[in-house]
Amino acid sequence: MKQIWIISKRELNSFFDSLLAYIMIIAFLGFSGFFTWLFGRDVFLVKQASLQSFFGVAYWTLFFFIPALTMRLIAEEKNIGTLELLLTKPVSDWQLVSAKFLSTLLLILISLALTLPYYKTVASIGPIDHGAVWSGYLGLILMSAAYISIGLFASSLTTNQIVAFLLALLIGIFFHLLFGLIAMNFQGIFGNVLSYLSLNTHYESIIRGVIDTKDIIYFLSVIFIGLFASEAILAKRNTSDN
Repeated sequence: MKQIWIISKRELNSFFDSLLAYIMIIAFLGFSGFFTWLFGRDVFLVKQASLQSFFGVAYWTLFFFIPALTMRLIAEEKNIGTLELLLTKPVSDWQLVSAKFLSTLLLILISLALTLPYYKTVASIGPIDHGAVWSGYLGLILMSAAYISIGLFASSLTTNQIVAFLLALLIGIFFHLLFGLIAMNFQGIFGNVLSYLSLNTHYESIIRGVIDTKDIIYFLSVIFIGLFASEAILAKRNTSDN
């Protein structure tokens, strides 16, 4: 655990040292704030003390921002040759993958924490469903964690950051959109399977305030599979190098 935390802090510091963290946070707050308060189905248009508009905007914003954060995590290390140096130290593949996952998740948590004034402001406007708000934030955290694991896997496959970004988006769009759209055209077991694979199905359930065990299991499964696949790619590479 100590090694994971040390690497996580290094990665988190690198986000801020490269200004990537500041750009991401400012852009995220800008997009989410604009569409939550000023444009589209904003708070004033729906005339309800609700953050559903924010959760809808953040759902799409984070979908594009997370691949931009994860594309460099392993691809850059492989490209400049520091991955081999890092793995010669007493750090396992799983610890390395977990640390990079944790650092990115911490950055997302910081970004989401900075939106809590939205919650306070809306609550001052009128009666708000506090349970739905907190479950909405939980949905964003779980969704972000799932896409971070997918982004890590994409980054582990290549040394090119742009390729890693595009690959993460390609994989992510199936979970984000396509599984749900395809499921609408099928019935029976196949349709149900596709619907279950759709991340949007589980996200929508959680932000409505319904926290079901099957939704939690879904997100945890995607996270684990993404991290396990990333570790497997690193382990395979290390074996081939030997």
